[in-house]
Amino acid sequence: MPDCDEALSQQTDAGTDAGTEAGAGAGAGAGTELRSGESPAFVLSRGLVLLFAVACGAAVANVYFSQPLLVTMGHDLGMSPALVGSVVTLTQAGYGLGLFFLVPLGDVTDRRRLIVAQLLLLVVALTVVAAARTAVILLAGMAATGLLAVVTQTLVAFAASLAPPAGRGRVVGLVTSGVVTGILLARTASGLLADLAGWRSVYLASASLTALLALVLYRVLPRHSSDVAPATLSYGQLLRSTITLFARERLLRLRALFGLLIFAAFSTLWSSVALPLSEAPYFLSHSAIGALGLIGVVGALAATVAGRLNDRGHSRRTTGIALALLAASWLPLAFTRSSLWALFAGVILLDLAVQAVHVTNQSVIYALHPDAGSRLIGGYMVFYSIGSATGAIAATSLYTVAGWGAVCAMGAAFSCLGLVLWAFTRPPSSCKPGTRHEPSAEADHLSRGGPQP
Repeated sequence: MPDCDEALSQQTDAGTDAGTEAGAGAGAGAGTELRSGESPAFVLSRGLVLLFAVACGAAVANVYFSQPLLVTMGHDLGMSPALVGSVVTLTQAGYGLGLFFLVPLGDVTDRRRLIVAQLLLLVVALTVVAAARTAVILLAGMAATGLLAVVTQTLVAFAASLAPPAGRGRVVGLVTSGVVTGILLARTASGLLADLAGWRSVYLASASLTALLALVLYRVLPRHSSDVAPATLSYGQLLRSTITLFARERLLRLRALFGLLIFAAFSTLWSSVALPLSEAPYFLSHSAIGALGLIGVVGALAATVAGRLNDRGHSRRTTGIALALLAASWLPLAFTRSSLWALFAGVILLDLAVQAVHVTNQSVIYALHPDAGSRLIGGYMVFYSIGSATGAIAATSLYTVAGWGAVCAMGAAFSCLGLVLWAFTRPPSSCKPGTRHEPSAEADHLSRGGPQP
């Protein structure tokens, strides 16, 4: 039987989709066009879902490529340590700004054109980084790279809009697995490629791959999403409506808080785990530490089952189990200094749990207002960025003064806080079996392009 709290969003989704005509064609092999009378319907194929996942992973990886390359970049361009550190800061700042200012555009414009345009501009930004001969040019290029890498979230929203409601969780799960895989493998790939051909080759290779993906996506993506027509909002109304949706929708706020906490825990591990591994008794190389991401991918890919569980109405239960696993993962992680096997087990558990909650979050919030999908996902991901930044800053600072045990305690605290929030947050008392939930009238009106009061 579906969980009541998440059934609210699924019922809303079903009601929205029931009155919507789908549309638009696609390139060969991307999907199937079915004709009923004169209205074509785009059927999302597994091949296109995998293409979405690859494109998402390739785009988001650009945000993380620089992390193992900072020292080399600094030496090459004569940058001070403080200035080198701003490379990561500006990239993340650009990404955060893009989530709020660029991703919502997917609700008012042709997502196919928006995606291709962002990818082509990303190619330019990556080329600028690869060709940079001064620190100013490098930093400007990295900020632009972060800003444009949010095309990842536009792709997630587009994939969700093309999926049928009954299979949307599965599609979001597969596409999001590409995102997490890109994040985890970015450092490994950039370190290996830099060792072979220098740090600039990383960005030249990424620019080439991004250009290829832009061409392929232009040819195979449908011209319009299959669920709803674009909203008719000015840019200012678009941004204000994102805030309004958060104010109106309790479930959106709850899921955003889950996102903040799980990514704070995720970042706590991945921003600091290199520190104990580079010290006694391991003294692992950067390449060996980077390879740890390969183990994390195992957990991330396994969590795609969360999307299927969401489609069956078990989102709340899935969230609770995943948060419990996230809290439990810190027990083996605490023994990292004495056992690599304990580290491996903890990494798999943590990445599985984070991905499971993340997939469930995006599936649930998109269903609240499919016509505002880009705004919902973009706004949700702002909380992801806040959580990631909080975990990274706190973990590295805490390790310096208190060691690995304190870092694990903090990660466990973030995880347990999420579990407590889940346990004490129950569905609305008005939710009864067979009762249809209607979204806030004002939020629904605004998401569709109605004037603000």
